[in-house]
Amino acid sequence: MVSEKKDTYWRAYLIYFGFVILMLVVFIKTITIQLDNGDKEFTTSTITNKKLPTRIVKRVPRRGQILDANYTPLVTSISFYDIHMDPTVIKAKLFNKEIHQLSIELSALFQNKTAKEYEIYIKRGRENNKRYLLLKKKATNVERKALHEMPIFKEGRFKGGLIDNVETVIRKRPHGELMKRTLGYVKVNGDKAIRVGIEGAFDEYLKGVEGEEIEQKISTGWKKIGPVTKEAVEGASVITTIDKEIQEVAHSELLRQLKNQDAKNGCVIVMDVKTGYIKAIVNLSRGTNGEYYEAYNQAIGTKEVPGSTFKLASLMALLEDEKVTLDEIVNAKGVYRFYDSKLEDSRYGGYGMITIQQAFEKSSNVFTQIINDAYKNEPQKFINRLKDFGLADTLGISLSGEPMPILHEPGMSSWSGISLPWMAIGYEVQQTPLQTLTFYNAVANNGIMVKPQFVQQIIRDNQIIKSFPPVIMKARICSEKTIVSLKKCLEGVVERGTGKALKSAYFDIAGKTGTAVVLNDDRRYGAPGEKKYQASFAGYFPAQDPIYSCIVVVSAPSKDIYGATVSGTVFTSIANKVFASSLKYHEAVNGTKNKEVDKLPISMDGSRYDFLSIYRMLNIPFASKINAEWIRTDGKGQKVKTEKISIKEGHIADVRGMSAKDAIYVLETQGLKVKMAGFGKVVKQSIAPGTEIINGKRIEITLK
Repeated sequence: MVSEKKDTYWRAYLIYFGFVILMLVVFIKTITIQLDNGDKEFTTSTITNKKLPTRIVKRVPRRGQILDANYTPLVTSISFYDIHMDPTVIKAKLFNKEIHQLSIELSALFQNKTAKEYEIYIKRGRENNKRYLLLKKKATNVERKALHEMPIFKEGRFKGGLIDNVETVIRKRPHGELMKRTLGYVKVNGDKAIRVGIEGAFDEYLKGVEGEEIEQKISTGWKKIGPVTKEAVEGASVITTIDKEIQEVAHSELLRQLKNQDAKNGCVIVMDVKTGYIKAIVNLSRGTNGEYYEAYNQAIGTKEVPGSTFKLASLMALLEDEKVTLDEIVNAKGVYRFYDSKLEDSRYGGYGMITIQQAFEKSSNVFTQIINDAYKNEPQKFINRLKDFGLADTLGISLSGEPMPILHEPGMSSWSGISLPWMAIGYEVQQTPLQTLTFYNAVANNGIMVKPQFVQQIIRDNQIIKSFPPVIMKARICSEKTIVSLKKCLEGVVERGTGKALKSAYFDIAGKTGTAVVLNDDRRYGAPGEKKYQASFAGYFPAQDPIYSCIVVVSAPSKDIYGATVSGTVFTSIANKVFASSLKYHEAVNGTKNKEVDKLPISMDGSRYDFLSIYRMLNIPFASKINAEWIRTDGKGQKVKTEKISIKEGHIADVRGMSAKDAIYVLETQGLKVKMAGFGKVVKQSIAPGTEIINGKRIEITLK
C-alpha cells in the first residue's frame, strides 16, 4: 500500500516538473526572440526568410488608350471576367430559398441557358461538391456588377459563393474596321515582338512600366504578401491627329465607290495643310468573300507608278528652270514616238495646238514631248530638280513600313532612252500615296513641305508628357512665282479640264486626276482588254484658302478607269461632307445681336444644357421653360422650341434624333451595351423605347 502511494507521488512530481521545464523553455525562447529582433523592423525581407517558398511576380499595368484629336477612343483596354461559383459554401436554408430566383436572373443576364437549366446545373454542382463551377467566361464589368446584386451572390464571396476575380484585359477597337491597319497592334512571341501602326510605334508609352510584388506559396496556392516592391506605372494615352468624323466620312465614301467599281483595293488620306497632321487614313482591300477590309496599309507601304498626278512635278521643274511659260503653244498631236515606243493621248487625235496650261488641265501626254525636248541633253538636271522637290526621299514618318521612292537616274542600269519622257507622266517613278500627297500639300501650303504626322500628344494623368508640333521638312520647294502658276493650273483642272465634272456646289477645289496602267498579279502588263489601271485624284480644298489636302487612289476598278470619275467623285464627296460639318468654313449664324435670323438652324435632340449654351453663344432665339436634362428641338417658327424627352427609370430611352455621343451616353448610363452604325443622327434603335431594361443587353443604333 505504501509502495503504491510512493509511485503515485513520483508520477505527480514528474508531470509537475515536466510542465515547469516546458514553461522555462518557452520563456527562454521568447526572451531570445525579443533580444534578437528587438531592433529589427518587420519587413518583406523578414517574411521571405521563412521556409515557405516565395517568388517575385510582375504586375502588368493597364495599357494606355489611343484617342482621336477630340479625345474619342479609337483603341482602349476592356476588362473581362471569368465568373465561377462555389455552391458548397452557401447555407442550405439560403440556397433552397433563393436558388430559383438566382437562376431566373442568371438566365436573363447571360441568355446562354434557361432558368431551369441554370438551377439544375448549380444544384448538381453542389451535390458533386464542385467548388469552382463555371458560369460565364469573359463577362463584362457591367455584367459583373449586376451579379453582385443578385440573390445569394449579394451575400459575398464566402457566404454567397461568387468568384469573379479572374480578369482578362483585351485591346478593343470600338469602331471596328475604322483605321484598323493604321492603329496597328503589338504581338509578342517569346523574345520577339511584332510592332505595327500606332500601337507599335508608340508602344514604349502605351505599355507603361511593370510593377513587382512578392507572393508566397501556401496550402491553397500563391498569395500576395507584404507591400508592393515596385509600383506599376499605367500606360500613357496617345492623342492622334485623326478626326473620327472625317475618318468615318472618308471610310464610307471609299467603301461605297470600291463596291460600285468592284475594285481590288483603295485608299484615302486627308491631311491638314498647315500642320501636316493626318486627319483621316483609310485602306480597304477586297477579301475572298467579296467584302472589303483594312488588310494592309497601302497608303503608307505600297509604292506604285503615280501616273498623271506626277505631271505637277514635271510642270514645276519646267517652270523653275524657265524652260516654258504657261501660255506657250505646243502641238498635242495625240501620238508621241520615242525610239521604238509610242504613247497616245486618251483623246483620239489629240488636242491640237494648245497652251502648256491647257495641256496640264486636259492631262495631255504631250508632256512626254515637252520634257524630252527640254532636258534630253541634260537629263540629270531634271532628276536633280525632282530631288530638290523632296521626291527622292522618304518622309521619315513615325509608323514603320514606308519604302524608299524609286527615281531612276542616268547611269543606272534601269535608265534608257525612254526613261525621261516616261517619267514626265509618272512612269518609271514609284511613290506611295502619302508621298504624293505630301508633295501636293506643299503646293497648297505655298511651297512649305511639312512632315505628315499621326500623333500630336502623349498624356498621362491629364499631363502632357510629350508633344509633336508641326515639322517643316523643306522651307520652300520652289519659287513663289512657280507656286502661283501651279495653283492656277490645279484650279483649272477642275474648272475646265479633266476634273470639270467635280466642281463643288459649295466651294472651289483644286487638284489633278491620274490614270496609270499597273502590273497584274503575275507582275506583267495585261494584253489589250486585260490591262489593270489605277485611278487617282490628288488636291486640296477650298482652292483659295486651303485647309485640307486629300488623295484618293482606287486600284483595278472594273467599270471605269479614269481618275476623275473613279477617285475624283470620292474626293468631292469627302470635301463636301467635311465642309458641311466644319465651322471653319462658315461664318457665324448672326453677325450681330440684332441681326434677324432668316432661317433657324436644324439641330439634333440631346442635352438641354449644351443646346441652350450654343443658342445663347450664337444669339439664336429660343423658347425654353422646360427644366429637363434631355430635350427635343423644333426650329420651325421665329424661335427654337424645346420639348422634354421623358426617360422612365428602368425602361429603355428613346434616343432617335440624338447625336451618337448623346445617344451612347444615355443608353450606357442605363446599363446597356451599344453598337453603332453610320454617322449623323440616330434614326433607328434595335430595341423599342419603353422596353424594360436588362442590364448588359446589347442595343444597336443606326445613324444617318
